[in-house]
Amino acid sequence: MYSIPVRLQGRLYHDSVLPEESRALRSEVRTFVNEEVLPVADHLNTVVETAEAFPWTLFRRMAELEFFGVPFALEQSGRGLRRPLCGSAVVMEELAYASDGLATIFDDHCILPGIALLSGASDVQERYLKPLVAGTKVACMAITEPEAGSDLSVGTVLTRAVLVNGSYRLNGHKRFITNAPVGDFATTLCVIEEKLCMLVVDLRTDGVTVGEPDIKMGNKVQLTADVWFNNVEVPFENLLGMHGEGLRIALRALTWGRVLVGMSGVGMAQAALDESVAYMHRRQLFGERMAAMQYWQFKLADRATEIAMARDLCYKAALRHDEGEESPEPETAMAKYFGSQIGGDMARDAVQIAGGRGFMTRLGADDTPCRVEQIYRDCKIAEIYEGANEIQKRVIARQIFGRGTR
Repeated sequence: MYSIPVRLQGRLYHDSVLPEESRALRSEVRTFVNEEVLPVADHLNTVVETAEAFPWTLFRRMAELEFFGVPFALEQSGRGLRRPLCGSAVVMEELAYASDGLATIFDDHCILPGIALLSGASDVQERYLKPLVAGTKVACMAITEPEAGSDLSVGTVLTRAVLVNGSYRLNGHKRFITNAPVGDFATTLCVIEEKLCMLVVDLRTDGVTVGEPDIKMGNKVQLTADVWFNNVEVPFENLLGMHGEGLRIALRALTWGRVLVGMSGVGMAQAALDESVAYMHRRQLFGERMAAMQYWQFKLADRATEIAMARDLCYKAALRHDEGEESPEPETAMAKYFGSQIGGDMARDAVQIAGGRGFMTRLGADDTPCRVEQIYRDCKIAEIYEGANEIQKRVIARQIFGRGTR
């Protein structure tokens, strides 16, 4: 039987950065994770991707616990936190400790479309943001296309809308859209009159086709799919912000997303570290516990230090944003890059430490799940989405050399 390891975060990291409201929220989320997510984490992390696999019970429970209200003000049906990105970072870190797929559902339902909706008129927020926070509608952010992802521009984005008789007619094709198989609406990047714009599109309206869920290497419970728009009618008032502000709105949401993806890497790294230490205390090699071997002691000392550094970068980026800096660089790029990298580095070490067991999803002999294999599969996507790490390094390099240097 699988046993949950001792959490070492409190021993290895002393939080003197986050405000008290964020620490209190961590306690709430950790209780939820310990009692309701970790007991089913093996299922979440290995389930086959189908619409029926969406974790409705946990999704509704997160809404009931007001986790979807963390980023938003009281007048937006939110919690009204003074440091909302700090609070969101804590939620992401704690969820990713158990299931990065579930954490990404939180990010791609609540954060990305939610932050985009803040640019909408009050009636749009009433129709979309309020049910998002309540969990009565599932939200998506539709940015990526088969030939457009990191390089978003009027020339690369092929999803287009034209104004006809007071409403928009939308045509195009989006790819890798999280929550789409169960989604109700999507904040959608498109081109209108040769400018990037953001529309809120009801996914259950005529002309919208959502494909079957993608079969992925990891993040199994995070359902992604292609979405096609064929002459979809979108109300004029569903335009977010002003005409031509689509990229700005997307990047504003992705600033939050980059911090949270870095945070998810930290959560996965912490889980992999805890699993490794628990295993090393049990495992006997050449007459001594693996935990007594200096090579692995020093390796995990390095990793523990790197996890603490990545956590600090994420918290610092979140704090700077909450204090009024809309795009706090270079910390945001560093947080995303370094947080996701340490997730991958620690997961790879955890598999090596566990040896043959680390390569197993589940032991055939007794059906015991092997957690580090799940983390190893899940962590890779964090280095890719919401701005590939190579893009983050480019952002950091611009801070070093200046924007004019190519």
